[in-house]
Amino acid sequence: MNNERKYKMGLQLYTIRDAMNTDARDTLKKVRALGYEDLEVYGFDGDKDSYYGFKSPVFKKILDDLGLTTTSGHYGLQDYYNSSEEELIRYVDQCISGAWALEQDYITWPWLDPQFRNEEGFKRLTPKLNKIGERVTKAGLGFAYHNHGFEFEDLGGKNGYDIILSETDPKLVKLQLDFYWVIHSSKDGPAEIIARQPERYVMWHIKDMDKETRDYTELGNGSIDYSEILPKVDKSGLKYYYLEQGGNFEHNSMQSITDSAAFFQKHLRHYIG
Repeated sequence: MNNERKYKMGLQLYTIRDAMNTDARDTLKKVRALGYEDLEVYGFDGDKDSYYGFKSPVFKKILDDLGLTTTSGHYGLQDYYNSSEEELIRYVDQCISGAWALEQDYITWPWLDPQFRNEEGFKRLTPKLNKIGERVTKAGLGFAYHNHGFEFEDLGGKNGYDIILSETDPKLVKLQLDFYWVIHSSKDGPAEIIARQPERYVMWHIKDMDKETRDYTELGNGSIDYSEILPKVDKSGLKYYYLEQGGNFEHNSMQSITDSAAFFQKHLRHYIG
């Protein structure tokens, strides 16, 4: 019997940003001991070619020594929204070099500043996403957009996510679906969203929602029933998934990733494989 799993259990390191800022190497050692195998990074410094204060080749060796991989990164592309195309492409090329060094598969756009969360802002965003996707794809990597809740706010009969779906090239711009934010802010559930453009949702963020405040919480403590959701989204095109909790920790961030990992491994992992 082959017990090898198709997917590694992933973690978005932003969850434990306080611990990473204190001692990244020791924190990653603890992460691996909890059963996490794959990571999504954040905070790349393009000018210094560094992650968490380590040059990219050094950080890659730390991961290798611990038996960890990183398949995606949330890169600071949103900081170049109003920059010239030359400045944007310069940073994209830095991200490509960093991603190559870490042997990542995806570069991910993670955020959109509030002043651009309107119809005009999204329409200005989509050609940038296509341009970045073309550059990244030519470099042999994948590019994706990560949603929050603001993409689902009504903009006069449409929303930002509709604009992104319709005005970006599915071959160049993949999607990282954040289940929490879909359930928090969208009138449609994850299965309905995925059904519009199946196979485009190559990455997932899995996190739970506090039953009263609707803030983040540890997996199993909240209102999101992943045993109902996960079996219905197998047409997404999934390559990688990452557990995440942006804040509102019951005790602290490291205890939260401990508790979420334990719940996920016991109750949910078998739905993914």
